[in-house]
Amino acid sequence: MWLLLAPSALLLLVSSVTQADRPKAVVLLDPPWVRVLQDDHVTLTCQAAYPPGDNSTQWYHNGARISSQASSYLIRAVRVEDSGEYQCQTGLSARSDSVWLDVHADWLVLQTSKWVFQAGEPIRLRCHSWKNKTVYKVTYVQNDKPKRFFHNNTEFHIPEATLSHSGSYYCRGLIGYNNKSSRAVDVVVQDPASPAIMPSFPPWHQIAFCLVMGLLFAVDTALYFFVRRDLRRSMVDEEEYYFKWSKDQDK
Repeated sequence: MWLLLAPSALLLLVSSVTQADRPKAVVLLDPPWVRVLQDDHVTLTCQAAYPPGDNSTQWYHNGARISSQASSYLIRAVRVEDSGEYQCQTGLSARSDSVWLDVHADWLVLQTSKWVFQAGEPIRLRCHSWKNKTVYKVTYVQNDKPKRFFHNNTEFHIPEATLSHSGSYYCRGLIGYNNKSSRAVDVVVQDPASPAIMPSFPPWHQIAFCLVMGLLFAVDTALYFFVRRDLRRSMVDEEEYYFKWSKDQDK
């Protein structure tokens, strides 16, 4: 049985190598915010190469296929259940990394394009209201301390992030005569990664090739010994039969 499984494993290995050869697709959000409010419109676009004459796109939500096959996936009036991870793939690309969309049912949400930044990167924070209702006297708060105040709703820009900009952020403001606050979220600023010293390993495709060759050699060797054993058994049986037949003839 394992001899039948070995070629299947070989085909799976070759298939995985072929998939690894393809560049990954990229999911883009429009607008670019990873946190949105219920009833917002969100468009996800798959940025990847397509085969000639085939513009179909495979979309995934939390790992499950979505029926849409367009290059852009429009969600009108998002709901909380639309939260989760989104991925896409085309005929000439590997499946993209996951993009997280977080949908909230609230009056205000603090928005940004991501929550982990490298030192020196710009940070944009936006105090977004449900159905874009007008917000006045907006305050951005970091670690329970007011950082910036705007009479009219305005984005809070940090041109170059430093480690001191890490912390818990939220925004608050007036919608009509009601004072509303968003939920707090954590923003992380990391030191730029130092260049890693890569070990002098052979490229991955060389490793895969060696694994394939090793598997083929193992299968061929096993087949050789099985055939040799069965051949010996058949020769022994034939000799015994001939010897028995000769004795019978002598009688």
